[in-house]
Amino acid sequence: MSRAAGNGLRLAAEWEPHAATWLAWPHRRATWLGDFALIPPVFARLVRLIARFEPVKVIATGGPLDEARRHLGGVAGVELIDIPTSDAWIRDTGPVFLAARSNAAKAAAVCWTWNAWGGKYPPWDDDAAIARAICRRLGMRVIEGGLVVEGGGLETDGDGTLLVNQRCLDDPARNPGVSRQQVDELLRDRLGIDRVLWVGGELAGDDTDGHIDQLARFVAPGKVVAARQSDPEDPNHASLEANLKLLRSLEDAKGRRLELIPIDIPSRFCFEGVQLPASHLNYYVANGVVVVPVFGGPTDEPALRTLAACFPDRSIEPFDATELVRGRGAVHCVTRDQPG
Repeated sequence: MSRAAGNGLRLAAEWEPHAATWLAWPHRRATWLGDFALIPPVFARLVRLIARFEPVKVIATGGPLDEARRHLGGVAGVELIDIPTSDAWIRDTGPVFLAARSNAAKAAAVCWTWNAWGGKYPPWDDDAAIARAICRRLGMRVIEGGLVVEGGGLETDGDGTLLVNQRCLDDPARNPGVSRQQVDELLRDRLGIDRVLWVGGELAGDDTDGHIDQLARFVAPGKVVAARQSDPEDPNHASLEANLKLLRSLEDAKGRRLELIPIDIPSRFCFEGVQLPASHLNYYVANGVVVVPVFGGPTDEPALRTLAACFPDRSIEPFDATELVRGRGAVHCVTRDQPG
């Protein structure tokens, strides 16, 4: 089995240079609460925004590909690619691209097993094939993951440290019979990681069981922004406070105690009485830009200011995610970065 650690490969930080961003065009209406007709224009707006900064590749087939072409045909920097999909969450279903440590190594990608967050949303056959289909398209070598892992459950500093939430990996619905030690070893081996930091936390309404890209993100080696909910009546308050305390106690692969920067997220954000996982942490870093989900409330501006201070050399672009989050995800969940 091909491995990253012994082949000069590593998981790059998202702020490192990209060759492209990948998205999957939405078409599974059952995924979204409310009026699905609002969702494709949101994706088109996001694609056009990112394409101002780097190439964007959008996958779909049949009718969804035709619809993507109607929205995006002729947009500079956007390529439409015929690959079948079950749903739009390419952060989780796409390949996890690895960067070469030196010119002697060639880039590759890890293709994990996909079972729709522990079997929640059948059928998922097309999404289970996306990662390998993209690798074939790119002529890129595949590293078999050997685990059920979703890309939104992985967060790295590019310097040997990986943040994960134990609830998404040490899970009998995803990896039955596999111990946390075995998961830890496989993650380090496949991704070229030196240390895995296991954290917790969850958001009400998040059907991923607590993906790290909603909760805690590296903004530099040794520096982490983390979701906070200051409203004690909010169901996320206690879980996020416990996670902040845990994060403050951790050291990265280089022995640095993590510097923690809290970011308040919207309180009790609902659609028709259903609480949704609205988090500013679900931002996406592309070449020269950070696209930050905003929700039309009092936490928007403080989050934008905090992230602007963390990424002073990038444009900070707020993105209205009030419709996108009706699918229980946001900007990061629907994008996949390809290092370049």
